[in-house]
Amino acid sequence: MTQFLILHGPNLNLLGSREPEVYGTLTLDELNKDVLDYASTLGVHVRCKQSNHEGVLLDELHASRGLFDGVVFNPGAYTHTSYALRDAIAGIDVPVVEVHLSDIHSREEFRRISLIQGVCVAQISGKGVDSYKEGVQVLVEHLKGNT
Repeated sequence: MTQFLILHGPNLNLLGSREPEVYGTLTLDELNKDVLDYASTLGVHVRCKQSNHEGVLLDELHASRGLFDGVVFNPGAYTHTSYALRDAIAGIDVPVVEVHLSDIHSREEFRRISLIQGVCVAQISGKGVDSYKEGVQVLVEHLKGNT
């Protein structure tokens, strides 16, 4: 069975209460369940992990080699600041899709720059939980060789 890691970065543990006008009212547990349910319809098993710590996210990316067929990754604010995460994605030989709940391209200027986009299979933003679902779909298609 195909296995994906759903990796959530900093502050995503606060979903549902953090800036609901930007991120919606869905909690992280509810988001994970929605993504898990969707992925199972595609025959994909997912494991969800969240951390506020850059080093833990790096460790999860490194550990994904040999365990997961792909990663759907919302790096949160590290999108705009972490060369270390960019280098980890470039070095693991596991396809990664960058996702964001909000549309980072229509927000503050600093949020419009992604340091990791260039080493990811795709970037999806602004679709709420559907960003994650589309990320799963993109990885499935990528693995089939259709992207």
